[in-house]
Amino acid sequence: MKIVVCIKQVPDAKDVRLDPKTNTLAREGVQSIINPYDRHALEEAVRLKEKHGGTVTVLSMGPPQAEDILREAISCGADDGVLVSDRAFAGSDTWATTYTLAKAIEKIGNADLILCGKQAIDGDTAQVGPGLAVRMGIPYVTCIRNISEFNNNTFVVERMMDDGYDEIEVKAPVLFTVVKEINDPRLPSLKGKMKAKKVSILSLSAADLDADPKMLGLGGSPTKVVKVFAPQLKSDRTMIEGTVDEQVAQLATLVTAN
Repeated sequence: MKIVVCIKQVPDAKDVRLDPKTNTLAREGVQSIINPYDRHALEEAVRLKEKHGGTVTVLSMGPPQAEDILREAISCGADDGVLVSDRAFAGSDTWATTYTLAKAIEKIGNADLILCGKQAIDGDTAQVGPGLAVRMGIPYVTCIRNISEFNNNTFVVERMMDDGYDEIEVKAPVLFTVVKEINDPRLPSLKGKMKAKKVSILSLSAADLDADPKMLGLGGSPTKVVKVFAPQLKSDRTMIEGTVDEQVAQLATLVTAN
């Protein structure tokens, strides 16, 4: 089984802040990490490889320094890494990102299974996984909390819902996005770290992908971020007391007044 795991380098949530001049995320001097949801996708891929055999390739789209997270992923059990990096990709929204990732997977050879985290903690759109599957013309299932069975090229999975879970049977090739409840990611091993230092990371540019320039980066992104701002903190508040019925009446009066 050939598994591709899409991972993203994101700012550490503890250090996220906005640049007051540009109203964009300030990345200078901010530590970058593997997107937390993607760690769970990686762990599940490695577990599937250990149980059923195959290979795990980690794929990331980002600046040259994103190679660090690919090596970290290899130290946790992945076999190799691919970095899609080019200035032409700068400013990509989810539409342009899914196009670029689909071209990269096509370049390295289509996979039986593609795993993604449910969403990235910086963009929070949860669109890349489903969008990538649509680009590639394969089925997808989101919010997977358990892959309970794989047999005869068919997966049985549990999709988390608000009031329980759905059990779904789907044939490969397929894309899953996973939630944190699916597993507990392992830490890098010493043997894994030694391997990660020696592995050659494949780097792909826009030219390598034979991509349409009009579909890349800011120019290929139909959505535009007009403004990003931090909400103003307000200290004014009204305390509501009394019985539940009395509090509801007071709340209704306040809402009507405002």
